[in-house]
Amino acid sequence: MNESILREKTYAFALKIVSTSNQISAGHKEFILSKQLLRSGTAPGALMREAEFAQSRPDFISKLSIALKEANECSYWLSLLKDSDIITQEDFVDLDSDIKEIVRLLVSSIKTLKSKI
Repeated sequence: MNESILREKTYAFALKIVSTSNQISAGHKEFILSKQLLRSGTAPGALMREAEFAQSRPDFISKLSIALKEANECSYWLSLLKDSDIITQEDFVDLDSDIKEIVRLLVSSIKTLKSKI
């Protein structure tokens, strides 16, 4: 069940990241940081989709672990964009709240899966 919630949340988050990245590129003419945000912010959703066809439980855990790393990286880029005034505090709070929830769900899922090995 956690995985389907994660799938939905990571997809919804990816949509927000695509929109934010487009706004940054258009409004600030900033492309490097927005591309980093786009890559790391959409990766957890793609990895959740990839995990659906994992070859084994360790492979599934590996995909979730990589998604966790990408989510953590996305959190970094969000902080950097906020602190450099490229995104607003309001946008940051919304996105940061989402990514923190995704991180918590990933950590919980990984711990649960590892305990069953």
